[in-house]
Amino acid sequence: MKLTLEGIKNKDAWNGFKLPAFDIEKMCETTKKTPGWIHFGSGNIFRAFLCSAAQELLDTGVMTSGITAAESHGTEIITECFKPHDNLCVAVTLNGDGSTSKEVVASVGEALTTAYDFNRIADIFCTDSLQMVSFTITEKGYALRDASGNIFPMVDADKNTDPSVILSDMAAGKQNHHLMAVLTALTLKRKQVSGKPIALVSMDNCSHNGEKIENAVKEIAGAWADKGYITEDDVEYLNTKVSYPWSMIDKITPRPDKKVEEMLIADGIDEIKPFVTPNGTYIAAFVNAERPQYLVIEDDFPNGRPALEKARGIMFTDRDTVNKAERMKVCTCLNPLHTALAVYGCLLDYTSISAEMKDTELVNLITKMSRLEGMPVVVNPGILDPEKFLQECLTERFPNPFMPDTPQRIATDTSQKLPIRYGENFKAHIEKGDVDTLKYMPLVIAGWLRYLFAVDDNGEAFEPSSDPLLATAQGMLKGIAFGRTDVKEDELKEILSNEVIFGTDLYKAGLAGLICKYFNELNAGKGAVRSTLKKYCD
Repeated sequence: MKLTLEGIKNKDAWNGFKLPAFDIEKMCETTKKTPGWIHFGSGNIFRAFLCSAAQELLDTGVMTSGITAAESHGTEIITECFKPHDNLCVAVTLNGDGSTSKEVVASVGEALTTAYDFNRIADIFCTDSLQMVSFTITEKGYALRDASGNIFPMVDADKNTDPSVILSDMAAGKQNHHLMAVLTALTLKRKQVSGKPIALVSMDNCSHNGEKIENAVKEIAGAWADKGYITEDDVEYLNTKVSYPWSMIDKITPRPDKKVEEMLIADGIDEIKPFVTPNGTYIAAFVNAERPQYLVIEDDFPNGRPALEKARGIMFTDRDTVNKAERMKVCTCLNPLHTALAVYGCLLDYTSISAEMKDTELVNLITKMSRLEGMPVVVNPGILDPEKFLQECLTERFPNPFMPDTPQRIATDTSQKLPIRYGENFKAHIEKGDVDTLKYMPLVIAGWLRYLFAVDDNGEAFEPSSDPLLATAQGMLKGIAFGRTDVKEDELKEILSNEVIFGTDLYKAGLAGLICKYFNELNAGKGAVRSTLKKYCD
């Protein structure tokens, strides 16, 4: 069985797989002639969610043009994963009852890279038919500056950093390298050639994602305007003819799983072995993901849009509702729970989230934290029910034993996640005046401080997940050794008062004493993490 257009013509061989119900070659022709949707960031969630949603609409005739997939950060996903398979992908849904749903997804009509196909991408940007440019490039993909306001360094495959890349993009106004500069130039080229409006839609799992892309584009354009490279009309186009809708996306999509790979090989599919790109992305010709999915998008599309609301899990609404939906998920019902499981899962040597959901103390920790400390300050978006959403996470999504998600993956970039996942709730309780009633959120923060030692509950060293502030945070605990139980509040002041990490000053809020108490108990030696969890979460 070959995952190619020719290979899937033998439908009998693909028994058990849902195949596309539309004319793929005709869709590809239509996509190339009248592109309506180009997407940057062609990784796992793009194919597991967005491509599957587009296929649902292509199958029913709601859409006739597919998605143009584009990559700017490396070329391997396109050249090694998309093109050898005629842009097809196998999407495997891992259901909670152990069953799987397998589908050949064929909604990508064209796959391109800025390295090899820049002129073609530029042509697509200039077509009147183009309605939206969307992105799943991670939060770091939009960042021009760090928390101190300095230009963010670009990082290449060899981990070299060069802040001059963004600076040179701003200074030169051409031959750009950072995607936000490339995007700005392409959007302005559209203005010059077509003049039609366009929506730039971040679908990344980060707070105020539309604001991030808008700020990046306008900062770059501002630098170019100051140097006279672009006109006031160009700036006006970016301000009035380009929209930057906000969105909230939610679908747990782990790395390609070995068991899923083996299942597909047993089915007879050839050449689907996963690989890791030089940029560290785990990719394959298949994706595996849970069934639940949510995408709430601000309905601000000045050149029209696909009828994505007719696909499962996609909703259009106003910006305020998107913001509330995002806050509900990220601050209360899902992400804070994930971070708690990630931190303590690494300390207790767990390698799957579902296994953690059989641990009484960990389940009690996230349940009590969400219900007693999160739900009282939850933002109800109306479009989604917080209680049902939380219940689905606790009873269906996290415990799904067939989802190969790991605490180590979720622990990646924890310092970047804490300000939103915990800081917003801390601030809400500070405003309410009941911060002294908190027990479980401070226990998670203490757990993360203990995690920074990179020593598990057995006293064995482990490799912390990558995090841009890992070394900085560890440096703030200098002089505190594993096993020490007499740490004073002032010794944690530097880190607990860091608003960049926590979103608020936890020392000033009066939480240092409790966090310090928990930390000393967690740090008492082998088995101290487990005994502390038993003490407070049994």
